[in-house]
Amino acid sequence: MQKQRGPGTGLPQRWRPGGPPPRWWRHGPPGWSRRAAERDENLESAGRARWPWPSTLLFTAFVLVGSGFAGHAQAGERVALDPLGGVLLFVSGALLLWRWRRPVAVLWGTVVTVLVYFAAGYPYGPVLLTVAVACFTVVVSGRRYAAWAATGTLWGGHLLLVHVLYRWLPPSGDDAAPWTEEIVVATWAVALLAVSELARVRREQWARERAERARAERRRADEERLRIARELHDVLAHSISVINVQAGVGLALLDSDPEQARTALTTIKAKSKEALGEVRQVLDTLRAPGAAPRTPAPGLDRLPELVEQAASAGLTVTVEGEPPRLSPGADLAAFRIVQEALTNVVRHSGSREARVHIEHGDGRLRLTVDDDGPATGADAGGTGNGLAGMRERAAALGGTIEAGTRPDGGFRVLAVLPIATEEDR
Repeated sequence: MQKQRGPGTGLPQRWRPGGPPPRWWRHGPPGWSRRAAERDENLESAGRARWPWPSTLLFTAFVLVGSGFAGHAQAGERVALDPLGGVLLFVSGALLLWRWRRPVAVLWGTVVTVLVYFAAGYPYGPVLLTVAVACFTVVVSGRRYAAWAATGTLWGGHLLLVHVLYRWLPPSGDDAAPWTEEIVVATWAVALLAVSELARVRREQWARERAERARAERRRADEERLRIARELHDVLAHSISVINVQAGVGLALLDSDPEQARTALTTIKAKSKEALGEVRQVLDTLRAPGAAPRTPAPGLDRLPELVEQAASAGLTVTVEGEPPRLSPGADLAAFRIVQEALTNVVRHSGSREARVHIEHGDGRLRLTVDDDGPATGADAGGTGNGLAGMRERAAALGGTIEAGTRPDGGFRVLAVLPIATEEDR
């Protein structure tokens, strides 16, 4: 069997026509989203400067060397590069070192430097790359209006230089530039802004997707934490209630009826062992998330065990009706609701009898647990989360829980659960 690749490992899947786009395309090419996230964090961190030394040195060297070649190619047409021209080229490239710290100021600085460079009659060439990089940084950082204004200023300044002021500027005897050249410059500026806007939109989309994934992860973690808390509460509350009752029986009969006390201690041992096993099963899901449970989750088929355990705690339980075939989630929720309801009877009710009624129809399961009361009013040592846990279990499946006193003084828990959950449809 071919081994499947986990997320983030190996080469990205090849996209097939007609199929959904691969995951790496939805979130950007491999590595881009991560680098974009790191850059966003640096941009948003107050007082933290990002110093892109390698790229700044590369851009500056490219502008200096490329302008030298452009000067040789435009000899006789433009002014030859001199120390002042070299300084202007160096300044336009060196300003990019502050582009992540002061993007707008760097953009305007490069625009002014490039306009001075052109006004001095130096050769056209890769000096415009510095403006492109600065403009891209400004747009990506969210300051689009500043980028549009600076780009418009560059184009307007170039128009002024080559169509109005060229008579008084070097090189001498120069003619006005053809308008076709201005169309090329305008097209270049529009293309630069369009690419920058596209990059900004993609970065914002990646940021939203990262935020949504982070919220989904937190939501799943919260739901898992609540699920484990409910499981532990239901298991421990029921088991410890039985153990508490049997311990009281054992202490009361230790001298007068040692055999009955031995039976109570045997029940305590068996119940504590069962509780430890269920707690261990819940904790195993923490150690190995997503692993299949070693034992099946309890369901309504274990109602006879609940009746027997309640009997050992002095409670007589009568079950009416047969449970239908339920999904694993609904079966577990129904079992835990009945278990918690019987535990509350043992803890808080003066009645020693309870009735469990099961009926189903129209795709719904109705569980009713009744006792005749009255409430004892004694502190049973519980946390008060039993009813809240039952309501959470029912709500997670799209069901409801009603709990309260009956007119005749007893107490009733009514649970209505869907037989087929969303995950089974």
